[in-house]
Amino acid sequence: MRSGWLIGSAAAALGVYLLMWVGYVQGWVWLAGIDADVLNPANRFGDGRPRWVTAWDVLCTLLGPGAFRLAVLVVIVVALVRRRFRLAVFLTVTVELSAVVTETAKYIVDRPRPDTAMVSALSTSFPSGHALGVMVSVAALLTVVLPVVRPALRGWLVALGIAVILVVGIGRVVLNVHHPSDVIAGWALGYAYFVACLLLVWPSVPVIERAEKPAVLDNAH
Repeated sequence: MRSGWLIGSAAAALGVYLLMWVGYVQGWVWLAGIDADVLNPANRFGDGRPRWVTAWDVLCTLLGPGAFRLAVLVVIVVALVRRRFRLAVFLTVTVELSAVVTETAKYIVDRPRPDTAMVSALSTSFPSGHALGVMVSVAALLTVVLPVVRPALRGWLVALGIAVILVVGIGRVVLNVHHPSDVIAGWALGYAYFVACLLLVWPSVPVIERAEKPAVLDNAH
């Protein structure tokens, strides 16, 4: 039942990604209009406010996929030392390899960055690598952490994860380095990729079920 729900939600997310992709390629007026209606006010507000721009740039860097991948790499090394191989494989496939998914998708679509970008950014625009990478990283970490924390904390952790995902995605639009459709596509593809990884390398601990002991992670190998 849970697997069926995951597959259905991933399929819906993939559909959203394809919709954003086709909309860009076909030049759909309504989608281009939404992108412009969001980017232009953000650019006007940021123009002449360097501190505002710098604050968002720093925030997106500190909470960006690069920071997550570096932190998770440490966790992976610790997991390998402690012989928690399944945990290490899961985090490697999801968090670390999401960079390959991002660059592959960007290469295929090859959408230019908005002309109004207020900071420099590498690579192309579609999908947002920050949106995709942070979506995968947060989802993967919640999958690992939720079963071993007190039930009272789980809702707060999920809310914090959602907030991080939203703030980083919004920040990329505020900085005008991504169109809103890029960010939506990044979220969608990131979620679909996470679910695919979860189904292929399912952690030994259920995603939401209560775990009586933190030691259950020892069963990950």
